[in-house]
Amino acid sequence: MSSTAVVIPCYRVTRHVLDVIAAIPPDVSLIVCVDDACPDGSGKHIEKANLGKRVVVLYHEHNQGVGGAMITGYRAALERGATIVVKIDGDGQMDPRLLPAFVAPIVRGLADYAKGNRFYRPESVTGMPIGRLIGNAILSFVTKFSTGYWNLFDPNNGYTAIHAEVLRRLPLSKLSKRYFFESDLLFRLSSVRAVVLDIPMDALYANERSNLAIGKILGTFLIGHLKNFFKRLVYNYYLRDFNVASIEWVLGPSLMMFGFAYGLINLERSIDTGTPASAGTVMLCALPIIVGLQMLLSAINYDVQNTPRRAIHIDLEIHPMTTLRNIANAPETSRVPQHADEQPQALPRKPN
Repeated sequence: MSSTAVVIPCYRVTRHVLDVIAAIPPDVSLIVCVDDACPDGSGKHIEKANLGKRVVVLYHEHNQGVGGAMITGYRAALERGATIVVKIDGDGQMDPRLLPAFVAPIVRGLADYAKGNRFYRPESVTGMPIGRLIGNAILSFVTKFSTGYWNLFDPNNGYTAIHAEVLRRLPLSKLSKRYFFESDLLFRLSSVRAVVLDIPMDALYANERSNLAIGKILGTFLIGHLKNFFKRLVYNYYLRDFNVASIEWVLGPSLMMFGFAYGLINLERSIDTGTPASAGTVMLCALPIIVGLQMLLSAINYDVQNTPRRAIHIDLEIHPMTTLRNIANAPETSRVPQHADEQPQALPRKPN
């Protein structure tokens, strides 16, 4: 892992960050700690420990949030020539000894981006606070729609690794700088057809204090996911491509809304007049709803099958000038496993 860098966003992490840095494998060549205007002086605390030349401390004059800290860290790692950049939080909830498990699938060409999943094993969630458990489960399902990564869970997991070639092609300046950062990053990864892989892991919960207030960020998350969902549909189904699902995404919901609206109008009319609706009226209400639902399910099924499965960083390294469109249309020679412990399977070659 001589070309692997670790970025640690630092905000109120003075109690754990030194232990986190000490546990990072010695073959990691660069550790970028970003003091995000920490009131506890995390950056100075790290510098005083004199942890060696591989540790670099950067400072923000004003607090920018975890996303802002990561954008600064990503840019610093790219400038210093890192091939793979890993994100680890400094609060002690992520075991740095798991780092090779996140880097390995990227090195092997199975993924462009690897992220932790605390829900993969039932034993992993036993220590998770019930509020986080429910919140993460709901956000996981919402994120599937907004990003198109239907094979992923635990989208806000901050333990991640990304290949530098893919990172360079992301609009870092457009990424959310607050807690929506991980979800927004997944959306940006889907826009370049990057392969994302879940890595099973356990979360460590002790006496650390979370800076995340669910009530304050719930509205922001819902609005962000809704925007990303519609942007993804426009990008993938109307600008870059047009197929049967493009029609189903529009016609399905439209038919359902027509059926519901027509049904409510006739229900109100029946109540006012005391006359039951005719069989034809009932069918005219029910049939658009049924057909529209079938179209919507078909569109979702197409979206699930369209999940990226070919790691793009391999092509970008071999042919730097290769366009993302050519990569997306290239034949897939292997299927990427859904989780790190699943072995890749060969796919039949496409006929010439």
